[in-house]
Amino acid sequence: MQLSSDVSTVVHVIQLAVAPVFLLTGIGAILSVLVNRLGRVVDRFRVLEGLAADSVEVEMGILADRARLIHRAISLCTAGALLICVVIATLFVGAIVAVDVSAGIAVLFIVAMLALIVGLLCFLREIFLATGGIHVTPR
Repeated sequence: MQLSSDVSTVVHVIQLAVAPVFLLTGIGAILSVLVNRLGRVVDRFRVLEGLAADSVEVEMGILADRARLIHRAISLCTAGALLICVVIATLFVGAIVAVDVSAGIAVLFIVAMLALIVGLLCFLREIFLATGGIHVTPR
């Protein structure tokens, strides 16, 4: 009877861990987009490095700001993903040791969400910088 109880506990923990695992997938997709954007910024910066003009200096300054924001966004989203991994591991450790870890899990999850929110805000600011120089004239 003890084996059946242990298996059902593990099954329950796996069910609880499914939602954070899907969250990790979403964060992975966001990180992929961020890394791609950072690569584009670096490529454009390298193209402009050889040119000498005042307008180039302004664009290079904007590119530096964008790179800094993307770097922060990547760091924060990665921290959020790592915290989600700790949440999942804590779920399993709590089940194995039979300790109530609900408060710790809640705090870790809240911190992970805050990191993700700030990372996404950095991403949004970077998008505003990237599109700020685009001037569309009406037809």
